[in-house]
Amino acid sequence: MQLGIGTYSFMWALGEGVMDAMGLLQRASELGVKRVQFGPNCPVTETNADQIAAEARRRGLTLEIGMAGLETGEILRQLELCKRTGSPLLRTVLQEAPEGAPPAAWIAGQLRAAGPLLANAGIPLALENSVTPAAELASLLQAEWLGVTLDTANSLAICEGWRYVVEHLAPLTLGFHVKDFIVRREWHKMGFRVEGRPAGQGQLDIPWILARLGPRCQSAILELWPPEQASREETIRMEQAWAERSIRTLRGWIPD
Repeated sequence: MQLGIGTYSFMWALGEGVMDAMGLLQRASELGVKRVQFGPNCPVTETNADQIAAEARRRGLTLEIGMAGLETGEILRQLELCKRTGSPLLRTVLQEAPEGAPPAAWIAGQLRAAGPLLANAGIPLALENSVTPAAELASLLQAEWLGVTLDTANSLAICEGWRYVVEHLAPLTLGFHVKDFIVRREWHKMGFRVEGRPAGQGQLDIPWILARLGPRCQSAILELWPPEQASREETIRMEQAWAERSIRTLRGWIPD
């Protein structure tokens, strides 16, 4: 398993235009990691794929391509980008629509349609837990070329705790999103607030999770949820500091 960063490690810097794809690769080198995952918030495209891949090779970095959804045409397009950039997996995530989570039958049909494309490319699809219950997701991914991107916070939105999710999905995990957080009561005691934290500074038991991941897991990608501060500059400084602190902590558990 390789430690890495991704476009969701620096959502504020990328979103505010302070960092771009080349800057993300530079940051990976500065942090001493070997994997970089690109997602829809800073996508690899047909236009920039060769430039990003060349810079990654120069820096000795492995790229991971990420998308959203399960549309067959988009999977085919993203698999071509995987081949151009050397990405060993294709990460995707389902997003909840106004009518709710996609039904299991629809997900199963999309995954069946994707199977031959994945097999032909020799690249597995890693579907991230988000809006589908963990047990149901595990049952949908019992096929060759299918696996999980295990995220430790997403499933809170459907009232599933991270230990429960890990127990169901760890054996199928191809990539691990390390996203630490805390849940604390509001001052008025009528509700809770979920806030991100640097890896190792929240409520996750990261060593416990790592011990349960199987041999299929290729990478641990840091993701961060730093809360907005008084200014854009202060928020981005916090994000940078959290990334540095997180990687130092994770190095104690993931030496590569």
